[in-house]
Amino acid sequence: MPEPLPDDLRAALEASASRRGHFGEQIQFFSETTSTNDVAIRMAERGAPEGAVAVALAQSAGRGRLGREWFSPPGAGLYASVVCRNMRAAPFLTLAGGVAVADGIRRATGLPVVLKWPNDVVVADRSAPGGRRKLSGILAEGSSGGDALQYVVLGVGINLRPAAFPLALAARVTSIETELGRPVDAGPVFAEVLAALNEQMASLAAGDAAVTLDRWRELAPSAMGARVEWMVDGGTLRGTTCGIDDQGALLVRAGGRIERIIAGELNWL
Repeated sequence: MPEPLPDDLRAALEASASRRGHFGEQIQFFSETTSTNDVAIRMAERGAPEGAVAVALAQSAGRGRLGREWFSPPGAGLYASVVCRNMRAAPFLTLAGGVAVADGIRRATGLPVVLKWPNDVVVADRSAPGGRRKLSGILAEGSSGGDALQYVVLGVGINLRPAAFPLALAARVTSIETELGRPVDAGPVFAEVLAALNEQMASLAAGDAAVTLDRWRELAPSAMGARVEWMVDGGTLRGTTCGIDDQGALLVRAGGRIERIIAGELNWL
């Protein structure tokens, strides 16, 4: 069952009300739930409007891209999922979510996070694999009815504080507090992410995807000039990133041609 919203989250939402539009107007809070995406999907199925949010401080079955588990222990992070119903925005929601999270974290904390295609919010760290550590991810899950997409739930997990991450993750992840070396309040981060998402969704709803695409490009240095590899028909291709196109696909120069990557596993070398 949903619980009363904590005072720090409530205060931050009230302070940002004029900039959030309808994002966060309807909200369900949980100290812990299985997955905020599951909660938001149920909300959407029951008719929740665009901007309705499920938020939790821990998840017992959080998930990320490609079915991976999202480590979501109590006291370490903030996990939120937003109901999105504007279908004009749907093709760009993962990119818009990344921009919103990155801009929200930057505004709330000053931490200069950047993006890595398609859905990672990271910080530079030369000692880490690939020269970066992840502190947030985005997962968009949609539902279709008939011939139309009915809604998309945009889920966000943000590592706020240090945690005992599993050994397989420890070298590749970080938290906002670890990077800043000081405590961070969840409320301002949550509110600023929703405010930034409102900005992105307003542009997409107006048919102006260039605002999202241009800002994503500004925030994603690895989308140009990084070495990557991926599997195709049982073999491995390697190339160098050369931006994203106007549909949000990653472009990679490989073997004298430009490959267009729209999904799947990509290994950053």
